[in-house]
Amino acid sequence: MLSLPPSVRLYVSTTPLDMRKSFDGLSLAVQREVEADPRSGHLFVFFNRSKDLCKVLWWDRNGYALYAKRLERGRFHVPAAPRPGARHVEMEAAELALILEGIDLAGARRRPRWETGEVVAGP
Repeated sequence: MLSLPPSVRLYVSTTPLDMRKSFDGLSLAVQREVEADPRSGHLFVFFNRSKDLCKVLWWDRNGYALYAKRLERGRFHVPAAPRPGARHVEMEAAELALILEGIDLAGARRRPRWETGEVVAGP
């Protein structure tokens, strides 16, 4: 399970990426595809066209860090874009951990939970 503070966001690119890219190429992809600052401290997740390779880029105060995972069998089940034309989707660390373990979240549903600022009317 990924353990990240709630202030860290995870952005998953819905556009397949050439996985020959490393730190500089991925940071440029963050700017172009996700339209975010790669040095923000958030995690940026990319998959290749065949969805058997994943790279995660993040800035950790003094430089880029890169995590990569390649599946020997099977494919990652990448979430679809939330709307036509969207180039990324935002998710939680637990969801990414499940995807990296090979679990398809398409049929999963989130149970209601309390969130800051949410007012729930009584019965």
